[in-house]
Amino acid sequence: MSDVAATLHGPEHLVTAEKPKLDSPSNPIVLILFFGFLAAGILYMAYSVYVDVDAAGVQTTTYLPYLLLFVALLIALGFEFVNGFHDTANAVATVIYTHSMPAPVAVVWSGFFNFLGVVLSSGAVAFGIISLLPVELILQVGTSAGFAMVFALLFAAIIWNLGTWYLGLPASSSHTLIGSIIGVGVANALMHGQDGTSGVDWGKAAEIGYSLLLSPLVGFFAAALLLLVLKLVVRNPALYREPKGNQPPPWWIRGTLIATCTGVSFAHGSNDGQKGMGLIMLILIGTVPTAYALNRAMPVSQMEEFQTTSAAAATIVQQKAAGYNVIGNPRPAVSLYVSRHKIDEGTYPSLAVLIQDISKQVAEYGSLAQIPAAAVGNTRNDMYLVSEAIRFLMKDKENDLSKDEVAKLSAYKRSLDNATKFIPLWVKVAVALGLGTMVGWKRIVVTVGEKIGKVHMTYGQGACAEVVAAGTIAAADMYGLPVSTTHVLSSGVAGTMAANGSGLQWATVRNLLMAWVLTLPAAIMLSASLYVLFVNLF
Repeated sequence: MSDVAATLHGPEHLVTAEKPKLDSPSNPIVLILFFGFLAAGILYMAYSVYVDVDAAGVQTTTYLPYLLLFVALLIALGFEFVNGFHDTANAVATVIYTHSMPAPVAVVWSGFFNFLGVVLSSGAVAFGIISLLPVELILQVGTSAGFAMVFALLFAAIIWNLGTWYLGLPASSSHTLIGSIIGVGVANALMHGQDGTSGVDWGKAAEIGYSLLLSPLVGFFAAALLLLVLKLVVRNPALYREPKGNQPPPWWIRGTLIATCTGVSFAHGSNDGQKGMGLIMLILIGTVPTAYALNRAMPVSQMEEFQTTSAAAATIVQQKAAGYNVIGNPRPAVSLYVSRHKIDEGTYPSLAVLIQDISKQVAEYGSLAQIPAAAVGNTRNDMYLVSEAIRFLMKDKENDLSKDEVAKLSAYKRSLDNATKFIPLWVKVAVALGLGTMVGWKRIVVTVGEKIGKVHMTYGQGACAEVVAAGTIAAADMYGLPVSTTHVLSSGVAGTMAANGSGLQWATVRNLLMAWVLTLPAAIMLSASLYVLFVNLF
């Protein structure tokens, strides 16, 4: 696209929409604030880890776990940093190319609301993604295989994200991470002589895959439809014009565009930021299990609820296990069910024993904070295993569970998840301080703003694309599903261009589709190869 992006029609035909200024000299004050926030965030993280470890009463005999923790956290934050290259660009492209905000201001504004979205997020998406990983690796996250898994995931995602960013392609970090997880699961299964399809929870993968597949289509058609409806309802022609030179739009249009940009930034933080949270929690559980394997901050009221829901679930499972007994360790039978989703005669009796064991441990110590350091890891693994088994049992069509039984098992699962699936505030802050949102955004902004449509973006197009993106991401967050901010927003822009008759640059659309199609297999192959390499190195 040339510097003169489009010519307006009518009496103002000589006024053209100019390309925004994306390059500006670095302000020393901004740089000082940037590195100041970064340093403060790192100090806050280090202090929080110290406080948590000290409160757990961990006796430090070696500094190796903390060294591994530092390296792993650094790589995880590197993933979040690169992730920010892609996704902030999607939130700010519309306000920049409609001259609603100067580029530097837009990036800082978006980064702030992305930060708020991360800090106020629920955590459901984080653990939804983690549940894709093979259960045996999650239970052994502190072993060499566990570290190989985490490092393979992170390096594969970083490599692919950097490559697509360099080419200016708005590729999906969500797609990349899901592909990386599948690659690790398949490689782990093949290395243990199993069928490659047995290493992944394909039901959950399909659920996530549908959300990633459908969200761009929703973005395209919903944004196109919204623009057409808007034209019927709001007849003000100013909304459907390109910018005049580099002048900002009227105040009411400008306010609308800034509001939609804010919504996308917040929704992106609340959904996309959770991927890094889940990975960081895996790292913490593997390196410092005494402090992070169990939610030591669970209030007394939740502990009482835990005992109540545990007793109700135990009664249901024991009834299903009637006539069978377990001799020896019950965990292998439950693990086998979680891996293969096939009920056999050992499933219910083994699960019943495990539920009783967990209840006895919690009752004996009174609270999770009082469980001895040596037992924390085992208790957490038992809770995670039972939670996953109940999740599959409630979905299993071979069961004849009544609605009341499903409700009681679901309540017990929530109690287990409250004990094991938690995210400390400092972890959210760490993810939000990836600060990739503040740099590296220009390549993707240019693609979204200049290379999707054949003419300059109008105010109405920018607003419609942003509203649909924010709504889609927020809805996915409610259901604990990851979606791609990149795909939803860029497809929304394409939808508005098509609905407006503006035309599409098919070379860009083809490249976006290629990135969309290739990301999953590329990430699978990368992470599988890296996992095999790291397992042999560690």
